[in-house]
Amino acid sequence: MQLKKIRCAVLGLGRQGFRHAENLAYRIPGAELSAVVDTVEERARKIAEDWGIPRWHTEADPIFSDPGIDAVIIATPSDTHPPLVIEAARHNKAIFVEKPLATNLNEADRIIEVVEQTGVFCQVGFMRRFDPAYAHAKERIRRGDIGRPVYFKGVTRDPAAPPEKYVRSSGGIFMDMCIHDFDIARFLMGSEVESVTAHGTVLVNRFMKTIGDIDQALVYLTFASGAAGDVEGYRSAGYGYDIRAEVVGTEGTLVIGSRRHHDVVLLNAKGEARDIVPGFLERFREAYLLEMVDFIRRIQSGQPPAVTVQDGKAALMIAQAATRSFREQKTVKVSEIHGIKN
Repeated sequence: MQLKKIRCAVLGLGRQGFRHAENLAYRIPGAELSAVVDTVEERARKIAEDWGIPRWHTEADPIFSDPGIDAVIIATPSDTHPPLVIEAARHNKAIFVEKPLATNLNEADRIIEVVEQTGVFCQVGFMRRFDPAYAHAKERIRRGDIGRPVYFKGVTRDPAAPPEKYVRSSGGIFMDMCIHDFDIARFLMGSEVESVTAHGTVLVNRFMKTIGDIDQALVYLTFASGAAGDVEGYRSAGYGYDIRAEVVGTEGTLVIGSRRHHDVVLLNAKGEARDIVPGFLERFREAYLLEMVDFIRRIQSGQPPAVTVQDGKAALMIAQAATRSFREQKTVKVSEIHGIKN
């Protein structure tokens, strides 16, 4: 039996939204890209015309009231996620929302309340879970190949900081950047984070001081299982996009990720040179596709989302705890974070 195509609208056509739209339009047979939305009229119109998309808008309201749309993909700025998710849920649209679910826990709780009341499908965009390397590591851990996981290490280094306008609405380095490591730590370790101790500073991007953010962070984690871990985030590595992780177990260690973009080494009189991953879109190209394939497949089959709104809230709580720990220079229990604002 051929499953019904899921008619989708993408809200926000920045880097991630464009990638999701492209995948839905050309690479996922079970999906139909029926509409795009962006506040920049020229961008929305041009993509719709170039790709033969039936409808484009500069605001989301027409999408929510459109009976020809089954699902919305929300890839707008972080601080706009809550009202868009809530409105989509009230109109019974299946929802994919990029991380973070919200920028404070009151809004996250409101989203969860509405999603549970309406019963809509809502998946949060933590693409690392779908990356083949991380997924394989999870399976090896599940099989017991490294024994009991006892230590997690995560590294996220961007080649350069985002623009100031983006950083201002991002929620800060712990919310915008390190939250991916917090989520994948929970996923791989199979345990909740109990406490965090966060440190950081501004090393390169002086504008961050004026807006209360930092470009370098280090967070020590303790888990309910008794395990521990650390997460490093840095905004200005310069050499490329560097994402790695390790899970140390009682019987072995998994090392996940590499700086290499292509598995080619240049040898000459100057020595060795390797092609380093230039950015997150290149590093996680396959993961972005696989998570959207999974999103469509689960809607079609009636399965629950792989990454739930509860997962989104859990990662948000860790990020909030790290933010407070950094500001107050003390260890913070994640359980203390309920209801505080960023």
